[in-house]
Amino acid sequence: MNDNIRILIVEDDMIIAANISLQLSKLGYEVTGIESRGEDAINHARENHPDIILMDINLKGQLNGIETAKSIQKFFDIPLIYLTANSDEDSFQKAKETHPYAFITKPFNKLNLERTIALVVEKITEENVEKKIGASTVETLEDRIFIRSQNKLIKVMLDEILYIEAERNYCNIITSDQHFTIVSPLNTFCEKIVSKDFLRVHRSYVVNIKKLDAVGDSHLEINRKVIPISRMFKENLMNSIKRI
Repeated sequence: MNDNIRILIVEDDMIIAANISLQLSKLGYEVTGIESRGEDAINHARENHPDIILMDINLKGQLNGIETAKSIQKFFDIPLIYLTANSDEDSFQKAKETHPYAFITKPFNKLNLERTIALVVEKITEENVEKKIGASTVETLEDRIFIRSQNKLIKVMLDEILYIEAERNYCNIITSDQHFTIVSPLNTFCEKIVSKDFLRVHRSYVVNIKKLDAVGDSHLEINRKVIPISRMFKENLMNSIKRI
């Protein structure tokens, strides 16, 4: 399971960062990188989408760890673990505003790091299962869908959907500010949508072409999300763009 978990380390003490990276690698986690500045950490999160971020609160430079976390959370919901040698109440309260999954106080040992990350990984797994169970069915109308979740129907307008991502027998429906998971293969779900604005661009992705921000040779971008384009779907995509 650890092989699937990708972790970004944000720490301006490179000796500590290198030690953490070595320990995580030995535990079977993938380290996506080490960043020492908040601005670089934000760019790294956008480009690499780690599963967990280990964030030092007291970063040097223009952005501290809390400010960096807030900037990342504007775009991505990535579980956060703070590393801190500062235990004052003011810093703790400010850090709580970003809803971290855990705090690790410096200096820490290998066992403390291992157990904390293991607990966070377990929590993430449980949350993902709950999302998939909670949002199970969908009903469609001409311009909207209703997602049945926890004994109620949640309305989502089709023109609010950015893209739909396949995940085995589930679909992740992504809007600019919401993420729903339904139990349905991508093909089955898309058969229910009559709008011509939705196009298959990859075996795992259907996109709303009116939400495209950029189109490259092998990928497109929607709301900072990079989505691959398969060759077999590219011609249809380009023709549809011309008709918009």
